[in-house]
Amino acid sequence: MVQRLSATLRNDLENSEDQLAKVLLETYSVNDAMNQYVLKLIDPQLWRAEPPGARGGGRSMAAIFAHLHNNRLVWLKKSAPHLKCPEPLDPHRCTMKQATAAHKKSAAQCLRMLTDALTGGAKRQVTHFSRGSWAKTWPAGGTMFAYMFAHEAHHRGQILMLAHQLGHRLTDKAYVIWHWDRLWREAGYGTRPR
Repeated sequence: MVQRLSATLRNDLENSEDQLAKVLLETYSVNDAMNQYVLKLIDPQLWRAEPPGARGGGRSMAAIFAHLHNNRLVWLKKSAPHLKCPEPLDPHRCTMKQATAAHKKSAAQCLRMLTDALTGGAKRQVTHFSRGSWAKTWPAGGTMFAYMFAHEAHHRGQILMLAHQLGHRLTDKAYVIWHWDRLWREAGYGTRPR
């Protein structure tokens, strides 16, 4: 016999889903604050520095930040075509100032896309998530958020390691990316993550 959920339990589940969606949206919002902190800490001389190792064997910091932004544009164009995309960044020509501005714009649009995907209900416009032509499309939702956040965290780690390899330890200054309580307060979301 299948046991039906009580109305109270169904309501509690709906409220917990709403709560989870809010926390995921706050987390994605704070994600770009982490990127912005790292951008501020980069020595401009390192922006285009070649990674150590074989020539052409890796991306510069400029290219990594351009990759992050340009991937966001792919997600937006394929998953939320109704949202306006900012201009792409040229990985070989973009400045730190351009990357900072572009990241703010693409992060805002990705947050709008995620908000629709996670809280839009029956009227939502974002129903699927495309990572690009190389991968299968997924339903929009929690996995979409997880992929987006993991992709950015991975490349943030690459940037911190690249700075270290080039003789500049950003981790001493970039500690704030691990102090989520501070990031939440600065974003106006309360005193700490929920």
